[in-house]
Formats: sequence, C-alpha cells, structure tokens
Amino acid sequence: MQFKDIIGHEEVKTHLLQTVKDNRVSHAQLFLGPEGSGSLALAVAYAQYINCENKQDDDSCGVCSSCNKYQKLIHPDLHFSYPFFAKGKEEVAVSYLDEWRKAFLSNPYMGIDFWRHNLDAENKQANINIAEAHDIIKKLSLKAFEAEYKVLIMWLPEFLDVQGNALLKLIEEPPAKTLFLLVAENQDRILNTIISRTQLVKVFKLGHDKVKDYLITQKHVDAQRANEIAFIADGNIQAALNLLEEEANPYFELLIQWLRFIVTDAGLHIIRFCEEDFPKLGRENQKNFLLYAINMLRQIILVQQELQQMVLLQGQELDFVQKFSVNFRGDQLETAIDFLEKTHYKVERNANPKILFLDLSLQLVLIFKYQTFPQGTQYI
Repeated sequence: MQFKDIIGHEEVKTHLLQTVKDNRVSHAQLFLGPEGSGSLALAVAYAQYINCENKQDDDSCGVCSSCNKYQKLIHPDLHFSYPFFAKGKEEVAVSYLDEWRKAFLSNPYMGIDFWRHNLDAENKQANINIAEAHDIIKKLSLKAFEAEYKVLIMWLPEFLDVQGNALLKLIEEPPAKTLFLLVAENQDRILNTIISRTQLVKVFKLGHDKVKDYLITQKHVDAQRANEIAFIADGNIQAALNLLEEEANPYFELLIQWLRFIVTDAGLHIIRFCEEDFPKLGRENQKNFLLYAINMLRQIILVQQELQQMVLLQGQELDFVQKFSVNFRGDQLETAIDFLEKTHYKVERNANPKILFLDLSLQLVLIFKYQTFPQGTQYI
C-alpha cells in the first residue's frame, strides 16, 4: 500500500512523511478516523514507507524487496491484530491471517461488517482476546528478521476491552525499533490507559467530491449516480461500495413516505412501517437509511441558512429539501438529527429495529407534528 493509492488526506500524508524525514517516529500512534475514511490504509502505507529501502520524497518506492512484501502483506516484520470470532479461548488473530490479507487487499477501506462477512460470522460477537494480547507480546519480543522496524498494526482496538491492560507495559516501553500503530473509529470505546500512551493521528472523513471522484474514476460509475451514492455514503467508502450493489437510490421514496406519516401523525401507518418495512431492510440498509435521512435534514438546514452553494442535491431531492425547509424550524431539524444519530448508534449495536424505529418515529411526531420537544431533550 502506497500513499498515492489512498484517496485524499494530503495533510495527514505530509505529516506522516515528515515524521520519518525528521527521524521523529513515535513508537505508539493512534490513527483515529471514521469507518471507510482510509485510516487503516494510511497506517499500512506509513509502515511501508518507514521500512522502504529506497524512500522517495513523497512515497515509498513500491519496488524494493520490502515494498513488494508489504504490498502483499507478507513481510515477516509486519504483524496485524484485529477483532475475530474465536472458536476457543486459545485462538489468536494469526489463525485468520489468510482471510485478513484477502479482505484488506480487496478493500482497504473495509468496515467491521465487511470483515465479519469475509469470515462467514454473521451476527457473532467479535473481540480481541487475552490470548491475542499474549501472542502480541511474544511476537514483538523477538528480533526483527530483516527490516529496521518491527511493526504491529492493530485494527479496532475498541474490541480489546480489559485485555488491553496486558499490553500497557509493552506499548509504553517497547523493544528498540518496535512500532505500534493502532487504527480506531471510536475514541470513547478505547481504554484510556492505551490512549494516554499513544500519539494521536486524526483522520477526518472524506469529502463528498473525493468519494464521487473515486466512484467515477475507479468504479466507472456515471456522474449522477456517483453523486447520489457519495451523498448517502457521507465520506464512508465502505458504505459507498455497499450502495454500488443497489440499482438505484432506494431511500428517497421511503424517506418521503415515512416523513409524510410522521408529520400527519398517521399512527397505524407508522406502526406498519416500523414492524414491516424497516426490519426488511436489514441492518446495513437500516444504517444507510438513517445516514441518508441525517444528510437530507442537514441539507435542509443549509437551504434555510441560504448556503445553497453547499447543497449537494438535484432533481426531486432538491425540490423536497426546498419545500421542507419552509415548513419547519432549524431547532426542530437539529433535534431530529440528534435522534436519528442516536438510533444509528443503537442499530450498529444490534438493538431491536422494530422498537428503535417506532420510538424514533414517535419522537419525530412530537417534533414535527406538534412542534414540541420530547421530555429530556436539550437544545442549545
């Protein structure tokens, strides 16, 4: 993986390159970015550059022995740790190394659900167990085989839980020329004792145009469809790849119908939607629908603020946004967005979709139909 293969993040790339040129490579770094942003790919490209035998000014050479092995993820001094679905207490991540290589090489922007699908482990609980922590300590206690640095890339340390305490001493005082690169999506779910021992590398979500251009140039999607997908994906390449499998935008008509029932307080229709239509979508499409709804409401706020130059919609979607914007206040929209985001978080954690969407719908009825805020809601 080379920096040139990764979409966007020019400032992050420049920062990472400069740390190597200045010989200021921190031994423990936390790449923190949302799913599908490319933070894992950046960590791999950074490790490849550090151990490249013929470093270029702006990237690894891509042809030396070290780069060739890195690009196949077979370098003996490159180690990975990641969530997996252990069948026994003694099982470790290396048991799934072939599947890991195949998954990453096919999709460097992968999310946990893509990884779960590659392991045929639908609905199973992933974690990084204590046996894996001990295996990491064992591997990194050995001398490097051929590279200057031994590198461990841990993807999603959020799944480490209390087992991470076994690694604290190693992270704080590693053997010479040992590099920890942790790649996370949610800082709040990482042990504070680990965060305090790492240097933060902040990776922001990709911009709309970056995702759109990627779909046009790399996936050969026509411009209009690429614009629709990029809008729904909201900077998440993994979500964009999932949406490519859909023949057209499946969410616009669903959103219009749902909101129509909400603003008219059509109770029976709302219940049917929540008991039949939303569960049929499946968890990934439920998440995508909620993200789409969130982005649509944000576009409405932009129209209300007379920031039309920032609106990314056209056609029917733009017409809907313009009409909706004159009927509801900004505080109603922002409170609705807050509830949609909370529901998305709970869907990610496998909460019951019928209960979630019914509760969400009733909260939105209070906001849009009766123009009141549910008890306990705080708006600033």
